[in-house]
Amino acid sequence: MTEATPNVDMEKLVSLCRRRGFVFPSSEIYGGLSSSWDYGPLGVELKRNIKEAWWRAVIRERDDMVGLDTSILMNRKVWEASGHLERMVDPLVECKNCHQRWRADELGEPKCPSCGGDLTEERMFNVMFKTFAGPVEEEASVVYLRPETAQGIFVNFQNVLNTTRKRLPFGIAQIGKSFRNEITTGNFIFRSREFEQMEIEYFIKPGTDEEWFEYWLKERLQWYVTHGIKREHLDTYEHPEEKLAHYAKRCCDVIYKFPMGWAELEGIANRGDYDLKQHTAVSGKSLEYYDAATNEHFIPYVIEPSAGVDRSALAFLADAYTEEPDKDELRVLLRFHPDIAPLKVAVLPLSRKENLAAYARDVYADLRREWRVEFDDTQSIGRRYRRQDEIGTPFCVTVDFQSLEDNRVTIRERDTMNQIRVPISELKTTLSAKLGGEDLFVLPPGGEIWKVEKEADSA
Repeated sequence: MTEATPNVDMEKLVSLCRRRGFVFPSSEIYGGLSSSWDYGPLGVELKRNIKEAWWRAVIRERDDMVGLDTSILMNRKVWEASGHLERMVDPLVECKNCHQRWRADELGEPKCPSCGGDLTEERMFNVMFKTFAGPVEEEASVVYLRPETAQGIFVNFQNVLNTTRKRLPFGIAQIGKSFRNEITTGNFIFRSREFEQMEIEYFIKPGTDEEWFEYWLKERLQWYVTHGIKREHLDTYEHPEEKLAHYAKRCCDVIYKFPMGWAELEGIANRGDYDLKQHTAVSGKSLEYYDAATNEHFIPYVIEPSAGVDRSALAFLADAYTEEPDKDELRVLLRFHPDIAPLKVAVLPLSRKENLAAYARDVYADLRREWRVEFDDTQSIGRRYRRQDEIGTPFCVTVDFQSLEDNRVTIRERDTMNQIRVPISELKTTLSAKLGGEDLFVLPPGGEIWKVEKEADSA
């Protein structure tokens, strides 16, 4: 693993998320619920943008992928066939003194991390959430909240194949909630019992699995870099053979230097033909693939890139967090990639005077047809800039009294604080280009450089 220092400690990040409306403790007015979180006005936009960027990369920009949205509740036989009922277990120990419970495989020493007390012997604990379907709570009505989204894809393999007529290699992707009754949670939104996954099952011909495994490992690693994660904050971890999951032929994690240290961000697994073969055997329904070119029937192998939306949000937040000196103060900003940023633009009138405010409102109304835009006319312009910096808004559009005369406004760039002045008629086109990565000082017709604070930071 490479050595890297995270930009921010967890306490600062949690404070910013709470203060600025990214993440709140769930049901807080009743004392909350351990490791449950609600995403606030900015947090929900951040999550939506992450999911949209992922969906665009794996579905819209490819012709070998289709999407799916499967049910959280499934027939319990799905989990019997997949092995989850038998094998989705963690080793549980309990402190004999304070009675806190821990995952035995995460303890460095055989003592309670909380009080130092002695621990009980290990026992295996199934982390699937059990509930009942229907009005009668009996064994026949037991169902489980899905612990992963993958099985919904596998049991729909033939449905997708028959309706899309895709040929190997091809993939099925979905985004959805999963639930695991984790023994130990924590590190903010990194590990919780309710989480969201972005998962791909990529079906391939047996014998090509190693090639496709390497392809998807490289592809998924690059996706994070493309969307703003620093490459030196990413690494890979190969699971040793003796620690592989029961379904895995090979597994490698994309890991990230979180505030609490290196940890899994996304897993890429070679699941072989385990899942389709199991569901074929238990259901009695064939999940074979027919290759017309070779006249062969076979069970495809599967490569599975599986990412967590919540962990991705934490990584993007941590990597974007920056503190830098600004005169006699400290400027805090989130250097989000424009695709990830919750807000793309803020419109800031220099005054609340009626004629200027009305003009600024018109600008705001026009821009919000294209992007998620905020209108802010409270406090001084300097304080409003700092607020937008701290929530990661890439560009601010300032409307001043001169705008009423020359029909031009100022665009301020978050990372450099440099400014250009452009005609209103060129505003949307200019912002679109800048959000797409064009240098701020590439000017539209009638534009001019207005203020230079510093050179752009290529990092």
